[in-house]
Order: sequence, then structure tokens, then C-alpha cells
Amino acid sequence: MDAHSEDITAEQAAENFAAELARWREVRGMSKRALALAMGFDPSYVSHMESGRHKPSEEFARLAEETLNAGKAIWRRWCDYEQARTRTRRPAVAPPAPRRPEQPYATGSALVVAHDAARIRYDGRSYRLTMRRLLQNTGEEPVTRYLIRISVDRYPGAPEQSNAHYRAHPLTWDELDLTATCRGETMRWQAKHDRDAFKEVWLLFDNEHGRFPLYPGESVWIEYAYTVGDEKWGNWFQRAVRLPTEQLEVQLAFPAALDPVVWGTETSMTAEASPLRTAPVRSDDGELRQFTWITTTPALHARYRLEWRFRARPERNTEQGDFR
Repeated sequence: MDAHSEDITAEQAAENFAAELARWREVRGMSKRALALAMGFDPSYVSHMESGRHKPSEEFARLAEETLNAGKAIWRRWCDYEQARTRTRRPAVAPPAPRRPEQPYATGSALVVAHDAARIRYDGRSYRLTMRRLLQNTGEEPVTRYLIRISVDRYPGAPEQSNAHYRAHPLTWDELDLTATCRGETMRWQAKHDRDAFKEVWLLFDNEHGRFPLYPGESVWIEYAYTVGDEKWGNWFQRAVRLPTEQLEVQLAFPAALDPVVWGTETSMTAEASPLRTAPVRSDDGELRQFTWITTTPALHARYRLEWRFRARPERNTEQGDFR
């Protein structure tokens, strides 16, 4: 749950606003450039906002709320920011030092994902996502942490209903049961943003036994997994390409008795959503029906969404969610 607005600084409130903006932009499948243009801003403005180089204005917050149809979630974050900014405003003795934009990884590092493989297994009540990534450090500095996101939206066509649902039934760390490993070692993790329906987490290349950074020129597999019940995770899964990626793979495994069907769309920086260029491949394995979709050298910032429905359980088909 979020801290009360009276307990946070203006800087923290601005970061919360940026996280909420990024969440809803990704839920709506819009690039930063597309959102900025839709709002009538310079194409780079949303990027500056999400990175912390710009602070949110009332006009920007209103337009973002209207464009993304976020059920007042973005607007509430701006109100928190304005309250914190007003409360902490003091006469300036000297101009403040410029805020250095937060860098996801160390300066000089350059991560490449050689292989990205997601597997989702549904048992009829809950989903378990297992994500494996082969990371390469092509930069000049060691990498000590890796950022992941978990974001849900059960009712994407009705944001107020979705927000109300997660306020009453937020994602919890206990239910997620997040685990992560690297080189056979357990990875510690730290929450960066903890919202009712949105989590950002740093996976750390260390544990209580020592550190194991990803050094320049090295490659390493990391694996992380978490669980969400189907009352919060619905029938779509979206992958956003944030780092240069050589191969992207998604496998869905459902009970065959539910008679699942799967389809998908892709969105790029320059094109609206269109059908996947290659169809998911179906295979039956006993009581499981599996669907596998693979693409090579996906475009940076592209988004791929796989959706499904269970023809043997049509009453559940309105539930939707989004995870990465």
C-alpha cells in the first residue's frame, strides 16, 4: 500500500507520479512518443517526465489522465505531488543543484538480452510465471542489479472499476512469492515501487553469502518467478522490449479441459496494434495444451501481447490482467 501523501517528500511524490504515468501508458500500449504527440507535447516530453528530468504540471497531469483514461489514478498522483510540493516549499537561499536523472544501471554498462523466455502455467486457479533471461554486459562497468515490473489491469476498458478492485484487493508480496536465482545463487530483491496493481523490483546480484556482479564481457542466465491468482491475473500477457533483445519467446500452458485458444498483437513506435506476424504454435501434452510464440531481433520499445480465452469456461473470459 502507498504511504499517506503527508508522509512523502515532493521528490518521492514526483517519482510516484512518473511510475503511475508509465504504468497506464504501458497498459494502454502507447510508446512515450505516441503519448506525447496525443497530448500535444514535444515527442520527447513524456520520456523526460518518466525519467525525472521534468516535474509534472497541472496541465500535463490533466491531459495524461484524459488521454490514458486512468480512472483518476494519474490525477491523484499529481494532487499528492502538489500537496507535498506546497507543504515543503521554503524561501530559496541558493538555487538547488540540478537533479541527476536516475539511471537504471551503472554508467558505462550496456545490457543486451540474448534470450528472453517466459513460461506461464495455469492450474485452473492461479498463474505461475517463470521468466528466464540470458543477459550480456557489453559495457565497461559491472552490473549489480536488474529491474523487473509486474503490472495488472483486470478491467482495461473500465479503469475506475479496475482501480477500485485493486484498492480492495491489492497485489501482495506474500501471494506473489517472488523468487530469483543467478548462477545457482539466490538473488536478493528490493522493491522500487509498491502499488496496489503495480510493482517495480530490483533483482540484486548478491545475497547473504556474497556478491556476484555481471562483469563487462560476461553473460549469465537469471531466472525469476511469481504467482498470481486468476481473480487478479486475467487473460492477457504483454511483453515490452526495453533492452536490445536477440530472441523473445513466450510459452503458455493451460489445462486442455478448458479448451483454450490464443491470439496476439504487436505494437511498435511507428505502428498501431496489428496481428502477430507469426502465429503461436499449439502442442498437446497429456492434460496440458501449450502455445509457443517466438520472434527474433524484436524492435526496441515494441510491445507484444498474447491473449486467450477458455471456451469451456466462458463466464471467466471477461477477466483481464497485464504482467511483464
